[in-house]
Formats: sequence, C-alpha cells, structure tokens
Amino acid sequence: MLNQQYPSQLLEKAVTEFSRLPGIGRKTALRLVLWMLRQDDADIEQFTEAIAAMKHEVKYCHQCHNISDADMCPICADPRRDATTICVVENIQDVMAIENTQQYKGVYHVLGGIISPMDGMGPSDIEIESLVERVAEGDIREVILALSPTMEGDTTNFYIYRKLAPYSDVKISIIARGIAVGNELEYTDEVTLGRSILNRTLFEGK
Repeated sequence: MLNQQYPSQLLEKAVTEFSRLPGIGRKTALRLVLWMLRQDDADIEQFTEAIAAMKHEVKYCHQCHNISDADMCPICADPRRDATTICVVENIQDVMAIENTQQYKGVYHVLGGIISPMDGMGPSDIEIESLVERVAEGDIREVILALSPTMEGDTTNFYIYRKLAPYSDVKISIIARGIAVGNELEYTDEVTLGRSILNRTLFEGK
C-alpha cells in the first residue's frame, strides 16, 4: 500500500536507503533524493558507478590496513617515509587527520577500532596481533600510540603497551595530551594534532 507521506513508493524506498547513512535523517535524505531526480541520467550513472567501484574494488593495505587502490597503500610504499616508526591509530579518518598536519613522516597501523566491551569489541576484533607481528620482525624503532584520549582509547593503549613489552628495544610513545580528554582525534584541529605528534612522550604503562 502506498505511504501517504510520499507520492511514489520508489521515492520512499530511495529515501529509506539514504536515511541509513550516518548522520542523515529522513528530511535530509528526501532533499538528496529529490536533488538526484533533477540531475542528468549520465551524472547519476557516474555517481552510482563510483559507489559500486569503491565497494567492489577498494583494498586494504596488507601492511598497515589503510584503505588503498593497491595491495600496499601509497604511504607504506613511499621510500621517503620512515618505516622504522609506526603511528597506531583507530581508523582511516585518523590517518587523514594526521597526514593533514604534515608533521609526521613515519608509517601507520590502522586498528580498525578500539577495545570497547560495551560495544562488543575485544582485542581479537581489531588489528593488534598484526601490529605485534610487524614489531616482531625487528625493523621497528618506535611505536606511537595515537588513539583518542577516551577511556576506551586509554584501555587500548595499555593493552598494546603490554603486548609490546617483550620488545624492550622498541620505544613506545604516546601523543601529547594537548587534545582534550574525551575528544575524537579526527575532529582535532591540525595545529593541535601536529604539536601532539611532535611533542609525544614515552608511554608509562602503570
């Protein structure tokens, strides 16, 4: 039966799908759908092809787990980067935020989440073991813990610190707390984030 709120079931279905996107309510979804209806067929086809190609062809770097078009991301593949220094982040957005500061020249390790029992995320659900494997290979001199200063972020920092404790020749540092406690890393301004990277300190796991 046709919903009285919409003149078309196809329109309603499209609005429902758009409203599933993070931060998109049904009113915003309706505006987006109506905008798309006014576009040329070629533009819409280009839009849908780009989304489909991203979903089916995007890869995750086999080394750092960053998003990439190839098996190894451009950062890991860049010989100018300091491959002996790993910056551990929660997600791809954090990589982008730190890169925008232009203050960090090492490589990354994307965990894909943080330890959060309330959300059902444990150590085995994120890329901690692959980080330990990278360190165990023996070429790493420093691991920078750059997780958001939240309770979950601190829990993950401590867990990683304990896992890397056997590798006593590897320095484990943490970004300076110029970032307010509870803030998400990706929303921190570039100047503050850049200074936090440069002014990192040794991690004290107590």
